[in-house]
Amino acid sequence: MSDSYLTIAAPAEAIYKEKSSKFLAYAYPVRTEDEIRELLDALRKRYYDATHHCYAWRLGPQGEQFRSNDDGEPSGTAGKPILGQLLSNSLTNCLIVVVRYFGGTKLGVSGLISAYKESAAEVIGEAEIVEQTVDTYFKVEFPYLVMNDVMRIIKEEQPNILSQEFDNLCTMQLSIRESRAEGLLGKLRKVEGASIEEAIG
Repeated sequence: MSDSYLTIAAPAEAIYKEKSSKFLAYAYPVRTEDEIRELLDALRKRYYDATHHCYAWRLGPQGEQFRSNDDGEPSGTAGKPILGQLLSNSLTNCLIVVVRYFGGTKLGVSGLISAYKESAAEVIGEAEIVEQTVDTYFKVEFPYLVMNDVMRIIKEEQPNILSQEFDNLCTMQLSIRESRAEGLLGKLRKVEGASIEEAIG
């Protein structure tokens, strides 16, 4: 299983027009469903007079959580094509919302699918796509006397040091890429007097 995934670095926006209908596309990096709800509420308030607010999102390193919503458009014509763009670009931890202002000319099912797909593709094109790693977080405690042993392991394995406190009993908060966690943990467990506690990142 991969321990990295693609997401977007920052919010992005794009505008797509089709037969006098206007589609405002927004992409956001997100980590939780609460964040998604807040962003959707904010857009609904901002564009309260829009005809539709259609969206799709994926969460989790493998995109294991996902949802799409047509918001009143014919079933499968809006949310699904937006989700399709997230999938074809392998993006996760990402929300795309397309706000539609109806221009008076009906687009038909295939026209809608194409317009929502294009809107999502354009906003992804505007976004900076970045690779993130899936990290394991943990806390290690050890006596001051074995400091050199611990620091040698840290130099070899190069985890991220999130915080450190050195006293008679030393504490370090570390994170490391999931695929390299076992190597680091294995070495630390051999240090006399060290205790390791996995934490949630």
